Amino acid sequence: MLELARFASTAKATAIERLPPERRAATLVAFVHTLEASAQDDVLDLLDILLTGIFSEAVNEGKKARIRTIKDLDTAALQLCEVVLVMLDDDLPNSKVRPTAFAIISREDLKAAFEKVVGLIRPPQDPYYKELQTHYRRVRRFLPALLRSIQFEATPAGRPVWEALQALKPIEDGRTSERLPDLPLTVVNNAWRPHVVGADEQVDVKAYTFCVLDRFRTALRRRDLFVAPSTRYADPRIGLLDQKAWESVKPNICRTLGHSPSAQEELTNLRQQLDQTYHAVAARLAENPAVRIETVNGQEDLILSPLDKLDEPASLVALRAAVEARMPRIELPDLLLEVAARTGFPSEFTHISERDSRAEDLATSICAVLVAEACNTGMEPLIRNDIPALRRARLSWVSQNYFRNETLTDANARLVAAQNQIPLVQSWGGGEVASADGLRFVVPVRTIHAGPNPKYFGVERGVTYYNLVSNQFTGLNAITVPGTLRDSLVLLGVVLEQQTELNPIEIMTDTGAYSDVIFGLFWLLGYRFSPRIADIGDARFWRIDPTADYGALNGIARHKINMDRIIEPWDDVLRLAGSLKLGHVQAGGIMRMLQVADRPTKWAQAVAELGRIDKTLHMLTFIDDETKRRRVLTQLNRGEARHSLARIVFHGKRGELRQRYREGQEDQLGALGLVVNVIVLWNTIYMDAVLEQLRKEGYPINPEDVARLSPLMSDHINVLGRYAFAMPESVARGELRPLRNPTTEEE
Repeated sequence: MLELARFASTAKATAIERLPPERRAATLVAFVHTLEASAQDDVLDLLDILLTGIFSEAVNEGKKARIRTIKDLDTAALQLCEVVLVMLDDDLPNSKVRPTAFAIISREDLKAAFEKVVGLIRPPQDPYYKELQTHYRRVRRFLPALLRSIQFEATPAGRPVWEALQALKPIEDGRTSERLPDLPLTVVNNAWRPHVVGADEQVDVKAYTFCVLDRFRTALRRRDLFVAPSTRYADPRIGLLDQKAWESVKPNICRTLGHSPSAQEELTNLRQQLDQTYHAVAARLAENPAVRIETVNGQEDLILSPLDKLDEPASLVALRAAVEARMPRIELPDLLLEVAARTGFPSEFTHISERDSRAEDLATSICAVLVAEACNTGMEPLIRNDIPALRRARLSWVSQNYFRNETLTDANARLVAAQNQIPLVQSWGGGEVASADGLRFVVPVRTIHAGPNPKYFGVERGVTYYNLVSNQFTGLNAITVPGTLRDSLVLLGVVLEQQTELNPIEIMTDTGAYSDVIFGLFWLLGYRFSPRIADIGDARFWRIDPTADYGALNGIARHKINMDRIIEPWDDVLRLAGSLKLGHVQAGGIMRMLQVADRPTKWAQAVAELGRIDKTLHMLTFIDDETKRRRVLTQLNRGEARHSLARIVFHGKRGELRQRYREGQEDQLGALGLVVNVIVLWNTIYMDAVLEQLRKEGYPINPEDVARLSPLMSDHINVLGRYAFAMPESVARGELRPLRNPTTEEE
């Protein structure tokens, strides 16, 4: 359906008119359906930005007002403190308390100080309603149309917000009588109740509206509220296996995931594993110089010393220099053409309507568009009117009809497979390990598909290109998200939806991507989640057996797993895991549904409890095994080095992404990821050839040094301004370029 819709949006009207009647009807229906979903998603994105702005402005105004009045508050509070000290004086008889207090401050001044403090203090969960009231007319400009135009639906957790929205409809449309309707108050939490419900039990409609909008934006982000049709705001439960379908696939799913259908049996195994790990780590704790336990404020805290920098032996430094000195110098377009000839990856770029449509010298045009997108220069520097494959019309046609998520994904899978076949790559890893991290891009153009974050984007807005990198240095998958959305919300999707031949089972991330729910879902799906936890001393260690003696670790194992939360919904949790494994539900929607802090569902509680067990196992082995800590650090460094290479390639327009629409952002960053994989593959091919040449010359090569080499070098590749797209005949025949001779003088 998406492919049909994309064709309709890019093709000329005459091309659609020439289609057979059935295909034309399907194409137009798919286009309208997809356009409606996209329009609703964009409206809700814009609404989220608008509401966030309104509430943020109110908070900022409230904080500024508080700063302006803090001097008056301090003065009044000090006066009250003097009176309190008199009341707390045990040597002063009760009969003299009031006279003494009023001798210090008069009754009138004391009353005034009290009223001043009451007027200036704010409760801990203050919603800043006083400041929000000034934005009410702004809200009234869009709220009636919103309630009238978009039909929201709700999960059980979002039902109170949905009912409140329905109650607001007649009020916003002006269809109420003088007497207000009975407004449902289930949506009103403790922070809002003093503003919404007055002393006379009457409801303030203005305060009620802001309360509903406050709860609405939270419910929408969690997908407790959803719309249809939609891509990003759809019901997260769509596609979940029903009970009948689940019963038919349950044995196979349990066998595939390695879990028992019986909760008791599974938890018995987990109990034994956790108990054994605690005892083993505790027994070796005295011999572990990196770990110590200190008592802070009456509680035992674990302190993990950071890893020392691993020195590079002289042999590694020399080998790296020898390899880099022999790598051929090359222009980026020529590099792309060479890899295209070796792998045939341009054949994965198919026409959007005619899958077998091939133009003459199409590979050159595809490589040119890749350079334009990945280098962020646009088409203009690559246009050559004397070369048909590089004319403006050809490049525009190729960009519109051949570049989309499906073709980029298929081409990337071919590159990953080619990389996996090179013998040198096995020294770096077998593809069983991958890491995920985000690459940030400023988006200076006006768009709703970007978000703010002063740390990364300054005063601008931006997007995060969240990508999965294998231990073979190849990018497996990526997701583009506005702003800096919490990594844990997209991590599962980027892992489950990758379509290469590699199947990483251990996933490493930085601290920001972990949560109890992520640990639980990864364990359920058969993955080993191994994040680097920077604040491991503050993390909670959990136990199942409250009476177990873990020696020196007893003090940090303070928290107990609630087994009942796992046992009761165990079958539903397995059904959720099976639906995710089979690709029936979207991982992003499920993550939003499960990662709810207040009033989580039974499923979310069960997954979180399982995650706490797995997280504790990971942390125990993490502090116990320096080799594991170094493996995690090494893989994360590979991801960061790959990001550095991507920055070098994406040099045009000051490295800023200037696509206004999500589809354009995804396509351009997908092209960037593909080009980086092409560079990695080309470097690996020639590094393998260089190492073979060095062996023939009798150069001593240590396998440990080879394992620490990286194909992310770029000094020998020119990405700036020369776009000849020429390839020697020998290279076209499959031969390698001559290696450089480090003993000759450089040109």
